[in-house]
Amino acid sequence: MPRKAKAHVTLAAAKDRLTLPVAKKPVFFKLQPGLALGYRRNQTAGTWVVRKSDGEGGHWTKAIGYADDFAVADGENILTFWQAQQAAHKAAEDGKAKEAPITVADALTAYEADLQKRGGAIKPVRMRLPPSLLAKPVSELEPDQLRKWRDSLTDITPATVNRLMTALKAALNYIADLNPRLLPERNAWRVGLRSLADATETNNVILSDEEVNRIVKAAYEYSREFGLYVEIAAMTGARTSQIRKLKVRDLKDGAAPYLMMPVSAKGRGQKKILFRQNPISRELAEKLKTNREPTEPLLVKRSGQGWQLRDHSAPFKRVVVLAGLAPDVVTMYALRHSFVVRATLKGVPLRLIAAALDTSVTMLERTYSQQIDQHGDAMLRGAMLA
Repeated sequence: MPRKAKAHVTLAAAKDRLTLPVAKKPVFFKLQPGLALGYRRNQTAGTWVVRKSDGEGGHWTKAIGYADDFAVADGENILTFWQAQQAAHKAAEDGKAKEAPITVADALTAYEADLQKRGGAIKPVRMRLPPSLLAKPVSELEPDQLRKWRDSLTDITPATVNRLMTALKAALNYIADLNPRLLPERNAWRVGLRSLADATETNNVILSDEEVNRIVKAAYEYSREFGLYVEIAAMTGARTSQIRKLKVRDLKDGAAPYLMMPVSAKGRGQKKILFRQNPISRELAEKLKTNREPTEPLLVKRSGQGWQLRDHSAPFKRVVVLAGLAPDVVTMYALRHSFVVRATLKGVPLRLIAAALDTSVTMLERTYSQQIDQHGDAMLRGAMLA
């Protein structure tokens, strides 16, 4: 058996490994000439990687397991630094990197790369999968194992669970299409990842115009910067992922000002239209004027930096409290819901609302069916024979 290598200060202990930055390329530690053990820092548990010279000036690499960053090592899928060394030596002796089984993590990586090329949105399913399931070969997946994972997601809504399962099934189907030998295994995820029932029911929080105005007012009291952010959300119904991408050049001033709102990454494929024209008030346009460069963010925080993912969450909860509403009920998305209902009640055609919000009429009808039916009833009554 090969002798243990001297512990590397940044790889031996989990607390030290977790100080490394998240990166695509592993940090390698030489075990012997031509053989190295690598550690790739991930958002979740890190990955152990072996790199072996082929003796011809090249080398091959192979993921051999997950690090015991958060879970206790089991000696198979989750490995300590010392166990990873043994696994690296064994992998080098086998010399079958190209014949290594395709894991769930491999399937997600391949699918995510394909999604990026096609301009699709990557769902955070990887963050929800335990290391043991990520390291599982696709060919060894069992329906019961997948079903147990699905049923363990009790802290999120059934609709969110279904979206995660859809993303995982898409990744597994993608890798099976590329590797025909895996096609017989489709039944494992077809059965184990069946959608949850009653997950399409919506719980939209619809605010009155007075409540929306209170939230906007409270946001400006919190800070001018956040007030602009919230007022745009209330006036356009745009998603936060779109609002934070706005550039100075996206503000179009004039008698009828509007924002060139970037489309979201939701949906499939590369979108032909990259911006949607969202009208805003003359007053808001005046507030948004700035001397920053055209390519700089239109909206910035107090620090002068642009808004990032989830930066709005904590301040919005404080703003909701200031507005006298419940922070555990009213989220930023309530402004979008309220925009749709307000526009519908004012007679704006669903097709125009869908275009402005970068969604589809089908999705609007599915999500806001109750409010649309109520509006339709009022319109039909107005058309009744007197």
